[in-house]
Amino acid sequence: MADRDILFSVKNNFYIGAYNNAINEASDLEGLSDAEQTEKDVFVYRSYIAIGSHDLVISEVTDSAPMALQAVKLLAQYMGGRIGKEAALQAVGGWMSDPICNSNPHVLLVAGLVYAQEGNHVEALKACHAGQSLEMLALCVQVYLKMDRADKAEQQVKAMSAVDDDATVTQLATAWVGVALGGAKVQEASYIYQELGDKFSWTAPLHNGLAVCHMKMGEWEDAERDLLEALGKDAKDADTLANLVTVGLHLGKSTGRYASQLKVVAPQHPVALRAAAGEELFDRAAAAMA
Repeated sequence: MADRDILFSVKNNFYIGAYNNAINEASDLEGLSDAEQTEKDVFVYRSYIAIGSHDLVISEVTDSAPMALQAVKLLAQYMGGRIGKEAALQAVGGWMSDPICNSNPHVLLVAGLVYAQEGNHVEALKACHAGQSLEMLALCVQVYLKMDRADKAEQQVKAMSAVDDDATVTQLATAWVGVALGGAKVQEASYIYQELGDKFSWTAPLHNGLAVCHMKMGEWEDAERDLLEALGKDAKDADTLANLVTVGLHLGKSTGRYASQLKVVAPQHPVALRAAAGEELFDRAAAAMA
């Protein structure tokens, strides 16, 4: 199988959101080729970005590092707010027009991630449509779902399954699409999250995925249980806090603490932005009646 290589455990931990495990697993690897060393560093630094250690990545990746690592450094600068979106988009735009850069799957993936984050779905799909890796195809799945094109996302999952049906990233993409399609597919998605958690390691993203399945099926208490498990894994995870707000509202519970935490850790999260907009409208109405 494609992912059954010396870096399998590092990649797999990254995909399920076990970022510290990915970093620790990578530190034990020896005797890597230059290409394997670069790929290992890509996943290690992306793991550091995921846990918020942007400056570590920025400081360690030098100007002489391989292009794949330069791309990850820019991702750290962008995600950490060290550069603005204009500078990031200018950089990835340059990569896309460079024949050396635009043939590197890690560079293309970072370009796709930046475009997707900025809501430029067309350019994100252009960056990853070649599908040089399962993760690139998985990003296409996410973009199509953001575009409410579950049909296109399902086609991408079929392409991923043709490459490696058992790969963790393929299973995750299958679950994402299942939740979007609804019906019996949601139950199937919940089984995927359950299996991945039991097989490898339960993480905040996996608990969130399962919680979303419970929410789609109207099982709000079960969703809350999984979200509290996720909160125990990562108290600053934005999706966990946002989902706890949603579940709390359905259960008639106070959500103020989770909403406040969300505004602190991820002020640009859609749930936080909607809450802020609602507060602004309320304040305006109150002022008008004063």
